[in-house]
This record gives sequence, C-alpha cells and structure tokens, in this order.
Amino acid sequence: MKTETLRSIIGHFAVKGTITSITPFGSGHINDTFLAETAEEGATDYILQRVNHAIFPRVDKVMENMERVIDHLKAKYTSMEGYDPSRNTMTIIPTLEGALYLFDEETGYWRVLERITQSRSYDQVTDVTQAYEAGKAFGEFQKLLADLPGEPLFETLPNFHNVAWRLENFEKAVADNKAGRAASVQAEIDFVRSRAEEMKTILRLGEEGKIPSRITHNDTKINNVLLDEQDRALCVIDMDTVMPGFVHYDFGDAIRTSTNTGAEDDKDLRKVSMNINYFEAFTKGFLSQTADTLNEVEIEHLAGSAKLITYIMGVRFLTDYLDGDNYYKIAHKEHNIQRTQAQFKLVESMEQQYEEMQEIVKKAALCGEAPC
Repeated sequence: MKTETLRSIIGHFAVKGTITSITPFGSGHINDTFLAETAEEGATDYILQRVNHAIFPRVDKVMENMERVIDHLKAKYTSMEGYDPSRNTMTIIPTLEGALYLFDEETGYWRVLERITQSRSYDQVTDVTQAYEAGKAFGEFQKLLADLPGEPLFETLPNFHNVAWRLENFEKAVADNKAGRAASVQAEIDFVRSRAEEMKTILRLGEEGKIPSRITHNDTKINNVLLDEQDRALCVIDMDTVMPGFVHYDFGDAIRTSTNTGAEDDKDLRKVSMNINYFEAFTKGFLSQTADTLNEVEIEHLAGSAKLITYIMGVRFLTDYLDGDNYYKIAHKEHNIQRTQAQFKLVESMEQQYEEMQEIVKKAALCGEAPC
C-alpha cells in the first residue's frame, strides 16, 4: 500500500508527534499491520492496522469488545503494585472525532494502537522460560477478566471452537466430496470419526453447566504475548477474537502452538511431537494465575483440551481439503492434507503422553502461585 495512503489514514487519528515512516510490521496473517514511527525523542510510536473485514464482519463489535477488556485491565493494573497500565495492556488511539476505528470507503476499516516499546515476541517457543511466561500471561489475562461487569462480550467468530459444528461441516464435506478426494484420505476420515465422541466432552460439560463460559482470548499463540527484555511476561495482544468461551480453548490452543517440535504443516511427521517440558512450563505458568479461579472440573479437563484444539485444527484442514481448498491459503495442492496429518500426529503424541500431562496439571494446580 502506498505510503501516501497510509499517512492519510493515520492523519485521521489523534496521534502525537511527527510521523517519519510507516512500514509493514509483524508476522500476522489476518490483518495488515504497519509500524508508524515518530521523530521526536521519547515520543510514542504507533501500530496502524487494517482490520480484515472478510474475517470480522462486525468491526464495530470487535472494537467495543477490545475497549471493554482494555479498560477493565487498565483499571486492574492501576491498583496492582509493580504494574504499568500503559505497558501491561494495549492502548487504543481514537480518531479525531473520538471513534474507536476509521472506515475508509476505498481501503476499509482501520485502527491505531500505541506501540509498547522495550518488548519482544517470538513466533516459536525456544525454552521453558518463554513457555512459563506465556502461560503466566494468558493465565493472568483470564484471572483479571473473570469479573468483567456488564453483558457478555460479542461473539466475533461464532462457533470458532465448537467441535460439534466443525464435525457437522466435516461430515458434509465427506458426503459432498466436491474435490473427489475422499477415497484417498480414508485413514484421516477414520481418525476423525474414531475420536469424535471423546472430543465433544468439554462441549457437553459446558451444556451441563459443569464448566462456566468465561472471557477467552481464542488465539493464544506465543507471538500474541509481549515479553520484556528479560523474557518476562508483559502484555497480551491481538484481541480481535476475545469473546465468550471455555478456558480450555485458550489453554488447548496455547499447547497446540507452543509445544509442537515440528511445524504446523511439517511434511516429515517424524519431527512432530509434543514437547512435554514446554507443556509443563506453560501449565505451571498458567495455573500459577488461575488455580484459584477455575473449578475442579475445568482443571480436570485442561490436559484434554490440548488434544481437542489440535484435533479441531486437523478437522478444519481436512474439511478444506475435501472441499477443494477454499478457505486456507495453500502453497501446493497437497498442503491441507499435509497440515491435517501433522496435526493428527501431534494429537497422537499427546495421547501417548496423556497420563503424564494429567499429573503435571494436578501438581501445578495444587502449587498455585507457590513454586512447584
């Protein structure tokens, strides 16, 4: 996008200082993100984002959710010793008219956030300290939002982690067989069906009222946590998908993305497994913040949620493969089945280590904030 266009867009927001450059920023795949740097020493730099309207059709509700969550977190951090509300959560910069976002007819929906300096993020976990701090950050996020007042947040992506809905779409894709691929992936279809009832456990517990709906982030990759220069948890970012859900969705997705020894689409399945040390570190960090907030049933099923979310991703990739690759961007014609197989291999690794995972959760829950 032309620099002149970006300068015109950010000119509609209440930014301070002289903008010297606007350049692409980060590794996100959904929104278009740019870093706007300022000239003055000590002045704030800004993150300019174009929100993907195709993925988030209700940008107004996305931003309302963000504002409510950020305001609540800032109020909490203000009263917590050793915290800085301007660095421990994001800050939305309004438009000159006081709106949370800008709609431009030619280029779409835009927002501006303050850049949090002296921070860093990682696309992959490389040591247990990072895993622990990510767990601590997402756990604290859960804990502090447990008493958010008012109506439930808007569901920005309906049925996002609803396994029953995902399985309905999958079975329809098998039956329709639009791309003529079903016969070639029978082993993967059988994998899905053999575990379908087990994977509905958390959904059933919610329907029975045994686990509560909470405010969940729903995209708990490690690169959605900013760490300080000593790799200590600083701030949870990327709140487009913050909405009602079960705590297991956040825990499970974090384990799926943070503990895989291979790539999400690894062709060499021998590289794919769950790193139990990263699992333990993340779990300790997460439960150091949430052990007193979650109920016994929630804790009992945390380990199972890692299998669930990894399974759901495999189902989604397989569904898209059967449909002819209409949803996910692919690098080659077998990309979605390659992704499917990698996710299912990760599920198998979790199944093989499941008893140890459960023991780790139990021990970490008993420890709480005390060192284990």
